[in-house]
Amino acid sequence: MTPDELGAWLRLLSTPGVGPETARKLLAAFGPPEAVLAQSPAALRAVVGPKLQMALAVPPEGLAETVAATSSWLAGGTDRHILALGDSRFPPELLQMADPPLLLYVTGQIETLQHPRRLAVVGSRNPTPQGEQNARQFARALAEADVCVVSGLALGVDGAAHEGALAGGAPTIAVVGTGLDRVYPKRHLELAHRIAAQGAIVSEYPLGTPPLPANFPQRNRLIAGLSQGTLVVEAAVQSGSLITARLAAEQGRDVFAIPGSIHAPQSRGCHALIRQGAKLVESAQDILEDLRFTSPSASAADAPNDPSPSDPEGLLSVMGFDPVSLDALQARTGLDTAHLQARLLELELEGCVGRLPGGLLQRLGQG
Repeated sequence: MTPDELGAWLRLLSTPGVGPETARKLLAAFGPPEAVLAQSPAALRAVVGPKLQMALAVPPEGLAETVAATSSWLAGGTDRHILALGDSRFPPELLQMADPPLLLYVTGQIETLQHPRRLAVVGSRNPTPQGEQNARQFARALAEADVCVVSGLALGVDGAAHEGALAGGAPTIAVVGTGLDRVYPKRHLELAHRIAAQGAIVSEYPLGTPPLPANFPQRNRLIAGLSQGTLVVEAAVQSGSLITARLAAEQGRDVFAIPGSIHAPQSRGCHALIRQGAKLVESAQDILEDLRFTSPSASAADAPNDPSPSDPEGLLSVMGFDPVSLDALQARTGLDTAHLQARLLELELEGCVGRLPGGLLQRLGQG
């Protein structure tokens, strides 16, 4: 994007009264912002009326400072980008939305936006310890299967999902509701730097935009739009995570939910989604298979059908951390009951019991 193009975009989008919907109408009628601003007063009045035509005739207050600050931000590193609608690097999935962003600000590895396998992982800002652990474990398993985890950098499940993805070695995308010259929440500053180094941080909001409450439901549509599916780990019935899930479903994307305790408020949103048709999942493998993300390469997410007793991690990864019956383990591993019980006994005899979550062997024995 040239300096003149950037200036035209910023002038159009910062003109008082010209929101995204009006801007799209002008772009559809006249072409790029430079062409919009070059139109005659009569042509503009015919599309947006006299009031907005007059507003477009005058550069917005502070425009020069906004352009200078944005240009300075772009010049601050080769990992900073602004993508306009129509840019060849603009994520094509977002173009399918009814209200695609007109500008995307990106910090990090721009190629991450074209990653072929992307899954949103969202949930409560105040998860249970098990919910936070599930987010981290699922995200890590997905990343080890070369899936890019998309989330919102919020506290709780979002942060745990980004941490798990980074630990799994795959890129991760954080879609935020502020300008990219700010990090919200502040305690995720170090995490944001790690995400930018290994993935990308994305916003449709101009630099300097504070964390306004209205911005976060809007950014949720981008989380859903960038992903081929959405996993809800924990969520209350009235929550932003359920907004993301609804938007994903409306865009024809798969929605997955992890069930939880009937007594936990953080599980009620997931249970509501499952009743509405979301797919109940117990492991990352369930998602990989449903989205056909499986690959021949071995990973923690692609657990082997015949875990070796000398490598307990194989069977342990299939077990997961929630209660599981022998029947469920047999279905996951492909082992018959006798062989599965024998392997569990071998794990116990080899001293691996201490590596299992408390009480898991007892629960398995009751399965």
